[in-house]
Amino acid sequence: MSDLIHYCLEDGMALIGLCRPPVNALSQRMRVAILSACERAAADTEVKAIILHGVHGLFCAGADIAEFGTDAAFAEPSLPDTLMRISEIDKPVIAAIGKLALGGGLELALACGYRIGEPGARLGLPEINLGLIPGAGGTQRLPRLIGAESALNLILSGEQVDAERARLLGILDRVADNAESLLDEAQAYGRELIGAAAPARPAEQCPKPASDLPEDFFSRFRESQEPLWKKRLAPRLVTSALEAACLLTLKEGLARELALFQQAEASTQSQALRHLFFAEREAGRIPDIPADLPLRSIRKVAVIGAGTMGGGIAMNFVNAGIPVALLEQQSAALDRGLTQIRNNYEISVKRGKLTTAQVEARMELLYGTLDYADLADADLVIEAVFEKMEIKQQVFQTLDQVCKPGAILATNTSSLDVDAIAMSISRPQDVIGLHFFSPANVMRLLEVVRGKATAPDVLATTMQIAKRIGKLAVVSGVCFGFIGNRMLEPYSREAHRLLLEGATPAQVDQVLTGVGLNMGIFSMQDLAGVDVLYLIRQANRTASVHDESYCRMGDELYALQRYGQKSGRGFYRYEGRDRREDPEVVALAERLSSELGISRRAIDDQEIHDRCLFMLINEGIQLLDEGIALRASDIDLVWINGYGFPALLGGPMHYAEQIGLASVLAGIQRYRSELGAYGEMWFKPAPLLERLVAAGKTHIERF
Repeated sequence: MSDLIHYCLEDGMALIGLCRPPVNALSQRMRVAILSACERAAADTEVKAIILHGVHGLFCAGADIAEFGTDAAFAEPSLPDTLMRISEIDKPVIAAIGKLALGGGLELALACGYRIGEPGARLGLPEINLGLIPGAGGTQRLPRLIGAESALNLILSGEQVDAERARLLGILDRVADNAESLLDEAQAYGRELIGAAAPARPAEQCPKPASDLPEDFFSRFRESQEPLWKKRLAPRLVTSALEAACLLTLKEGLARELALFQQAEASTQSQALRHLFFAEREAGRIPDIPADLPLRSIRKVAVIGAGTMGGGIAMNFVNAGIPVALLEQQSAALDRGLTQIRNNYEISVKRGKLTTAQVEARMELLYGTLDYADLADADLVIEAVFEKMEIKQQVFQTLDQVCKPGAILATNTSSLDVDAIAMSISRPQDVIGLHFFSPANVMRLLEVVRGKATAPDVLATTMQIAKRIGKLAVVSGVCFGFIGNRMLEPYSREAHRLLLEGATPAQVDQVLTGVGLNMGIFSMQDLAGVDVLYLIRQANRTASVHDESYCRMGDELYALQRYGQKSGRGFYRYEGRDRREDPEVVALAERLSSELGISRRAIDDQEIHDRCLFMLINEGIQLLDEGIALRASDIDLVWINGYGFPALLGGPMHYAEQIGLASVLAGIQRYRSELGAYGEMWFKPAPLLERLVAAGKTHIERF
């Protein structure tokens, strides 16, 4: 038959098993194989019913995303045509859903007349997460099955529902007793249908999907959701497709859905989100680390420092069922840290995300101590102490004495030299940087900093443990600030310089949030703490790259005790949660401009955009050229998951490709020429950018 399909005839039923590991993705070859098998079964007079199932348990996780944007996506037979033909077969077709039926996989199941799932199955239409809409009948068949409002909510959320909820919604007809009996129960279901002379398709449960909704439901829904959708295209297209399901015949609705899907697929937003989908899968691949390298065992973790960061780090591990020793110098600090962790969990209980029993189970995995000797049996130790080299080196020298051989010793530094820390002890091969982002129990990003001496199995083990605790790990080499904070330096420098040249904090921030960033640079610095950033600068003056204009605004605000949100004043004034522009900051910028001999002028939004973002991009390209980042897509992941860069733009490197590398280079060269001595000093194009443009390259890659 096909290497992608297992076909057999049993008791008057054709069992069609999908066999394209790991997830039975519906590539063009897979569609051919499924359709051929179904046509064979439809034409065989001995076949009274058809069962589609996954040979290795998993039903189908959807379309082959690698085909999107290529001719293969709609090569014959297209997925919509394949599913239409399955829906027209004049015999009962049963989908036996094991593990997953997502996206095109659920659309395949919806094209069948009947559905049964194992108890642990998860079903959903998550295309929205890729800036897409279901394009093979999901927006048309689902509302006719469960109603328009339920279908709209499920598709817009991208949520995966379990088998029992799917049954209650009406997506599944039955739930099998267990995964092992799924196929047997599907066959029993088939025998029942044959015995009852059941129709190939039962009558639609909701032939008029919006019959229970007000006439103005969709217009009111759009109005209520617009502020939440912001610039996102896909939710608007989903809503239009669901509205079509309520107004058109199935055939007309499917045609409308396909047109909307193709609009979404061609959008820059979906291209960006698909770029990130593949970037996440690529990030875990380290070129010189073999996939079968034996890993170190991580059964117990220790965290040094019970402050906000240390406590958040500890929570990650106990959440994954890994015991943690939390060390502090003083009992009062330790008690505060443990209390804060419990309070964090109690908030989750109030929100219904955890039970009290689950909180107690996690707290039992957490052991507070004041004695380094209690870390002797830890497999992984992470320090989260004050960001000062001397303090961190002292901690590591103590760990060198008390920790067992082979223990991984990690620093949570956000900018310090990991190699300098490693070389201060006798086992630098065991040292690695694990830069968690605050709040560490919430933020998904983890920069894994590979030192010159870091052993391959230490790197591989930390990448694996990061996945285990639900983090997105991105490898960085050693340099000041690693990937994220090093790129933050020129981005922040230009924002500060623009204040001195005539822009206001609100104007700069509005340009950046207008692009889609979660926060502008100055509101972000007020949130982080002007004092915190000042102290970091002081601790790293010799390592960081800065100039007088970059530091002076922050230094002056610190001297005025304008620490940001915590003090009610920073780059803005704060009245409760409300942020207000502050004329005093503008006056301060004017005074500093005069002292520094900087001419002030009106600055347009395009200049703010280009200077901030082009220098951010330029630094990223330089990091790639230096080998600090393994690939451009890793940089995109860092900035989206750690710094609020909009996913709809795909990250700064992908955004540069959309703008055009030649345009980015021309912009940098323009400001290098126009800004005099300042431009000559700071607007130096990365050599890799110049080489890429000279070679006519459109994608950022090291060469």
